[in-house]
Amino acid sequence: MRILIAVPLLALTTVLACVSDARNPVSPAVASSQLGISASSWGPETPPFNDEIILRDVTGAGGFGHVKFRQPNDADRIVYLDTWVRDLQPNTGYQLQRATDVNVNDDCTGTNWLTLGMGTVPQSITTDSRGTGQAALFRNLAAFAVGSTFDIHFRVIEQASQAVVLESACYQFVVTQ
Repeated sequence: MRILIAVPLLALTTVLACVSDARNPVSPAVASSQLGISASSWGPETPPFNDEIILRDVTGAGGFGHVKFRQPNDADRIVYLDTWVRDLQPNTGYQLQRATDVNVNDDCTGTNWLTLGMGTVPQSITTDSRGTGQAALFRNLAAFAVGSTFDIHFRVIEQASQAVVLESACYQFVVTQ
């Protein structure tokens, strides 16, 4: 009796598995159109846009840092600054700062240092016992017009002393939407 029920059920399952379903949630074309995701969701199609910021040691101690500077192509105009540092002093608080200038010439002369964090609230990057730390920071650029272009450079300071320990080269960025 069980075999008589199992055989038709197995046949039905096999037939249904072969039927094409355009609403298949694993179909990349359908999934991306339903979620509003596209290949260009993380920035404009032409540079300068998302940057990989390299932070180099200025003290001779061998520290290093990296900032993934990303602005999604959306109405929010939020820049995400996924920051990572290594080979700094263990169990110490650091902060990421940026300075900009609107004379876009790959020569960062801006001294308007701003401590970055969670929106307008400065955030520390605290290193572990090995001198490694990371922070997921962000900054709202809604005050800047879409298309605003600027030179930008970064530095990491030791929070207590305000001493600069890492700094970047000069990068360019265009505010997008």
